[in-house]
Amino acid sequence: MPPVPPVDATVDGGPLGCGELLVLLHQQMRTLQPGQVLEVVTYDPGAHEDLPAWCRLVGHTLLAEQDKRFYIRKGGR
Repeated sequence: MPPVPPVDATVDGGPLGCGELLVLLHQQMRTLQPGQVLEVVTYDPGAHEDLPAWCRLVGHTLLAEQDKRFYIRKGGR
């Protein structure tokens, strides 16, 4: 398991589904600078597949997934 990176911001998506969660993540990512790390807490069972795909589509990097937490490094966009 990769080590947890230092976190610059956290989003608690709770039980939000994929659509609502991605809107929330997009809004939070807009406040971060490239290279900063967002911690995402979610109980959505589809997040395991949805978040890596979203990261690839928008140019972010999924650094780690531990339990219900995902760590995403903002890309250069």
